[in-house]
Amino acid sequence: MNDMAKIKRDPRDVAIAEAILNAYKPKNVEEMNQAINSVFGPMFEAMLKGEMDNHLGYDSNDKGPKKDSNRRNGYGKKTLKTTRGEVEIEVPRDRDGTFEPIVVPKRQKDVSGIEDKVLAMYARGMSQRDIASTVEEIYGFKISHDMISDITDSILNELNEWRSRPLSKCYAFAFVDCMYVTLRSDYETKECAVYVILGYDLSGKKEILGIWLSETESKNYWMQIFDELKSRGVEDIFFISMDGVSGLESGARAIFPQVVVQRCIVHLIRNSIKYVPAKDYKKFTQSLKKVYGAANLKASKVAFEAFCNEWKQYPGAVEVWKRSFSHVEQLFDYGSDVRRLMYTTNAIEAINSSFRKVTKKGAFPNENALFKLLYLRTKELESKWSKGHIQNWSMVLNQLMVNDKFAGRIQKYINL
Repeated sequence: MNDMAKIKRDPRDVAIAEAILNAYKPKNVEEMNQAINSVFGPMFEAMLKGEMDNHLGYDSNDKGPKKDSNRRNGYGKKTLKTTRGEVEIEVPRDRDGTFEPIVVPKRQKDVSGIEDKVLAMYARGMSQRDIASTVEEIYGFKISHDMISDITDSILNELNEWRSRPLSKCYAFAFVDCMYVTLRSDYETKECAVYVILGYDLSGKKEILGIWLSETESKNYWMQIFDELKSRGVEDIFFISMDGVSGLESGARAIFPQVVVQRCIVHLIRNSIKYVPAKDYKKFTQSLKKVYGAANLKASKVAFEAFCNEWKQYPGAVEVWKRSFSHVEQLFDYGSDVRRLMYTTNAIEAINSSFRKVTKKGAFPNENALFKLLYLRTKELESKWSKGHIQNWSMVLNQLMVNDKFAGRIQKYINL
């Protein structure tokens, strides 16, 4: 699914890309990288030449009077290390030896570190202004907003590959949540929903399956998302935990008919206490815990009947639970360790909380700027997750394997 509008390209970028393609005629990604690498040298040299012109106060073709006796004095060779390999460049020299280049300072040969640090700062939500100030403070030279944009744009291909990458065949759990961001469009701003899906595969590994941007919610929209997951290799999802997202349940079942869709109990609590005075919050939530935290379904039904009678003076709050009690009932079809995972979306909310920390800086100029930032943040999160698995995962898997709904489906995807 392509849920983004057509990207508006700067005509200058298109012209440069066409020139590279026409000159080098790359046949694959490797040759394309080599072509881009070949362009780096002339780019650095052109920037250095511009710096020398500014330092001397005239360009190389200027035949008029000069402000002093300092002149150009040939070139020195220098090999730079970039993220795409080594690039040899010619650095202009002056007679007085007073030229101090900024873009590639003297004695500096590795410029890849600066690229990595700019990406890291961008991933933490720093603005271009803040990044430029930090680089100048640490490295002693200025970096333009255009250069920062170019550096962060270098991950766009990687981002697009990540968004369409193949996924595991089976996910035991998927968690869905959304957050809202502001995008600028010409002179207007608009609020858009960013949907994130977190998956737990059969080995207990956490993975963000994808990030989608939408202005509206609907059954068809969610069908497209889950159909995209299927096209990327997902054959089965056992549970989806969500916060009553419009159209999600029917959209998911249209693609994965056997999936169990679970309303988040924590969100139901939040929705119901809106109808309860603050003085009764604690007692109200304690009564509720006896319902969803009961040892078995029979005990849960008894506790629910008592809850409805105890809090009938707040019919709005009670009605929230009456409408959704089927989501409490289905919890007791599974073992306690499975229930602990499926009854709340806390795991995905923690991800969106991390995303909000880096998106709170204001409106984004376009969708690419937003996706770049969220992708870099995702890489940081998944790097931390790679060091461990879900707590008590072996117990979760065992409880699923003794359940008739899942035993055969699990055997299909793991070697017993």
